Amino acid sequence: MTLSLVLVGCGNMGFAMLSGWIRSGKLAPSEVFVIEPNETLRDRAQALNVAVGSAVSDLPADAAPQLIVIAVKPQVIRDAVAAYKQFGSSATTFVSIAAGTPVKTFEEILGDATPVLRCMPNTPAAIGKGMMVTYANRHVSAETKAHISDLLSASGEVAEIEEEGLMDAVTAVSGSGPAYIFHFIECLTSAAEAAGLPEKTAKQLAMQTVYGAACLAAQSGTEPAELRRQVTSPNGTTAAALEILMGDDKLKSLVTKAVEAARNRSVELGS
Repeated sequence: MTLSLVLVGCGNMGFAMLSGWIRSGKLAPSEVFVIEPNETLRDRAQALNVAVGSAVSDLPADAAPQLIVIAVKPQVIRDAVAAYKQFGSSATTFVSIAAGTPVKTFEEILGDATPVLRCMPNTPAAIGKGMMVTYANRHVSAETKAHISDLLSASGEVAEIEEEGLMDAVTAVSGSGPAYIFHFIECLTSAAEAAGLPEKTAKQLAMQTVYGAACLAAQSGTEPAELRRQVTSPNGTTAAALEILMGDDKLKSLVTKAVEAARNRSVELGS
């Protein structure tokens, strides 16, 4: 049996990606087999009309998947991957979305001739607005990289890096980044309430302002710095606020320190 893809683990991120592949037509349900030990999660996947099983032993005996996507928690990665050693050093490419797990871990378990591609997604991938960044070892062909990139594009934007060490910076910016934006929305909502707006209105204004500004920055083709200048009238209200945020590079310095802290922690967790 020739399978296009085996998905190992179908939690929130795995299911979001699977849904995107099926919904977009990039994969037909008949091309996918999901391995998920949790019955509830397995049933959810099965509702998409894909074949499911609870362990690798449930795969058809003649299965020869093109891709095996590992979507399990980093703390169980070694045991989970070891179960698929039979597919190592073959035509099967392993795709990992496990945070902080380097390619060498997969090569140690599966054999150093195994094609491995590592991907760092972020939570907006659940609604097709994610940022996926990939790194592949030398055994992954250009054709396979293009195919994987096409699949990942169902969940958002895709970028590739050529140095795996940069994954720590990727984690700090786009992996952890949504939390920074969520907190900014919290802060803007709180500030709006402090300025006298009702809670519901404050939340609506903060949420839609961040969403609209991000969409404008992404779609206008204009640099964010220029968009900022267009909004800022000399001696106006925006200028007064930006004097607080930009004075002495306060916000820039704070964000830089935050990203540095996240990157350093990513290095620690991966060592």
